[in-house]
Amino acid sequence: MKNIDDVLQGIDGALDESIARLFELLRFPSVGTDPAFHGACRDAAAWLVRLLSGMGFQTRMDETTGQPVVVAEYAPKGVPSHAPRILFYGHYDVQPPDPLDLWESPPFEPQLRKGADGEARIFARGACDDKGQLMTFLEASRAWIKAKGGLPFHLTVLLEGDEEGDSTHLDRYVAKNRARLKPDIVFICDTGMWDARTPAITTRLRGCIAEEIVISGPSKDLHSGYYGGAARNPIRVLTKILGELHDRNGRVTLPGFYDGVDPVPASTRRQWKSLNFPEKKYLKAVGLSVPAGEKGYPVYEQIWSRPTAEINGIYSGYTGAGSKTVLPAEAMAKLTFRLVGRQTPAQIRKGLRAFVKARLPADCRVRYKSEGGDSMAATVAETSPWVRLAQEALTAEWGREPVLMAEGASIPVVGTFKSSLKVDSLLVGFGLEDDGAHSPNEKYNLTSFRKGTRSWARIIAGIAEQQERRKS
Repeated sequence: MKNIDDVLQGIDGALDESIARLFELLRFPSVGTDPAFHGACRDAAAWLVRLLSGMGFQTRMDETTGQPVVVAEYAPKGVPSHAPRILFYGHYDVQPPDPLDLWESPPFEPQLRKGADGEARIFARGACDDKGQLMTFLEASRAWIKAKGGLPFHLTVLLEGDEEGDSTHLDRYVAKNRARLKPDIVFICDTGMWDARTPAITTRLRGCIAEEIVISGPSKDLHSGYYGGAARNPIRVLTKILGELHDRNGRVTLPGFYDGVDPVPASTRRQWKSLNFPEKKYLKAVGLSVPAGEKGYPVYEQIWSRPTAEINGIYSGYTGAGSKTVLPAEAMAKLTFRLVGRQTPAQIRKGLRAFVKARLPADCRVRYKSEGGDSMAATVAETSPWVRLAQEALTAEWGREPVLMAEGASIPVVGTFKSSLKVDSLLVGFGLEDDGAHSPNEKYNLTSFRKGTRSWARIIAGIAEQQERRKS
């Protein structure tokens, strides 16, 4: 691989400055889903504009129907016309930090703390998801430009503020600007490693949709002494419906739910099996011991390649201190469905509505609210030349060949890029299972940040090497 000792030394020598820049970004409480933090989202976007402009990018902040997007374009001089056009995607919005009382330090006051194992970790909301991750690529680009004078390809950086909420804002933006973007490949750093010492390339993602169901019965809350037993109770109706979402084997019972769920290829199943996924350790880490998904599938297939229906929240009646003898007028549940294969959001919603309608008793009504951010499952060919390039780079940095793995989570924009721009995404990230993304005390190991930055530098080197071979 191309000699990049000067780039790697630059990354290590400037690590303190890189951490300081990351800390500045982490201090913005950029919760994109909460209107109270919309000002902070704009401040974070403006900060990123200044950062990228200072690196030599032509940078702007474009408005969308949601939070603004940061678009930064780098067109190096002397790069041949056949040089690839790369789009790097990340997001500056974060999950809400609640519950605040479970944080050991304020979520938007980043701290670098060393644990009993000697590993230094960065604690803050967004440390892993996705501010720390996106900064690994930006810092690698900074170091390369400083050492080599310019990147060996055309680069567009696209950073959004709605990934944790309604990603349809970015869908519309990408569709409107598809002619301007035109990448050959998309780089995304929002995934994880196999373990703390073994890198990974994610080749499969599940899709996701979110639905809210509200069952209403009486016209107002009722006294349970006057109406209990005679009046329909929406809580009972809702919980009965939810209790029938799965059969005794863990299969989802919505009509047509499994249409489009294709079997995993035998070669992929063999590769997954060879990974020796630590099922017991995986469950024990969260206080569990028994797999609860579809029977007949190992845990890794349950989370990587099987569709799910999950109840995320239920609300109804009186939930304050003490007792209140009330029959509520309404009961609400929030659901999410993880999609695989060729399942579509429309298919799942149709099945859900038919399922609920068939179980809705007299004197009850139902209404639905579909949250934004629908996404379908995504697959990247393991034989892609971009995957092979990343494999070589990651092996050189970590001393271990990367695992080609699936991930049960969703990154909606991967499907957007595939449908609107007709390009695949290279999913390389450095998060760990215990990083606590979306949880209190979210963290990002300093090793992940440093070696993640070095890994991207090696991927850039691989692209430069390709250009030199084409010249000769």
